[in-house]
Amino acid sequence: MDFKDYYKILGVEPTADDKAIKAAYRKLARKYHPDVSKEKDAEAKFKDASEAYEALKSADKRAEYDDLRKYGQHGQPFQGPPGWQSRGGFGDGDSGDFSDFFSSIFGNRGAGFGGPEQRRSSGRRGQDVEMELPIFLEETLSTESKKISFQVPQYNAAGQHVSNTSKSLNVKIPAGVSDGERIRLKGQGAPGVGGGANGDLYLTIRFAPHPKFDVEGENLIITLPLAPWELALGTEVAVPTLTGKINLKVPAGSQNGQRMRAKGHGLLNKAGQRGYLFVQLKAVMPKQASDDVKALWQELAKKAAFDPREHF
Repeated sequence: MDFKDYYKILGVEPTADDKAIKAAYRKLARKYHPDVSKEKDAEAKFKDASEAYEALKSADKRAEYDDLRKYGQHGQPFQGPPGWQSRGGFGDGDSGDFSDFFSSIFGNRGAGFGGPEQRRSSGRRGQDVEMELPIFLEETLSTESKKISFQVPQYNAAGQHVSNTSKSLNVKIPAGVSDGERIRLKGQGAPGVGGGANGDLYLTIRFAPHPKFDVEGENLIITLPLAPWELALGTEVAVPTLTGKINLKVPAGSQNGQRMRAKGHGLLNKAGQRGYLFVQLKAVMPKQASDDVKALWQELAKKAAFDPREHF
């Protein structure tokens, strides 16, 4: 089962509003309708556009799709997040002309082209569980799963809370995740009562403070201590990154507080590209100086004839 990027199919951005989505669908529907179109594969493209619009026109369906979209790439085999289960539902009725991918998410719900409504359980849905997930900056670049443990409330048949149980999951951190982002793991919350659906688990990502780097969006900032003469004469320094070290050339005459940048050494963004590493130069004076060193500073002060407060 291949993943379908419905935004890409309609040719709109993920931030598009309902009006833009509807306009994009109508344009494609007119272009590829099998009764009038002479385009190659018009019928297949018309079905794709109809399916994309069906998924995005409803706020509930769109939110459900958006939660899963970060785990897939258009045209590539789709594996949902940990705990995600396909709705399937082909055995319960007709899903119209929609793809396996659509039906795996929405089952037989509301296919506007003839699919019956999914029967709703008379039971009560389980409670959602919220937790904060601290992660190291290095983990945002990793493809390894992270094991988490959390408490899930348990209820009796009358809906009364009776206990908590511990639950563990292996979670893959989505590429381009940001500090404060909220991720939903469907069905991993409290169990439903009387046949109701399980609640969801919501993870709020929190970046753990790093001893070397500060975060600005998808960019990282590191402060590089330098001796005054290194700023004046220039130097080459090995600078740490999240994945190793890079050699940075500091030009002669660089200024204290100046920023230099290294492309591709920041954090991942939603497009799978890495931001910048900004290196902020900081002049550091020796804590102690011998008489000989002080004499050299005095000689430099005379020869340089430099007044830093000329325009003060």
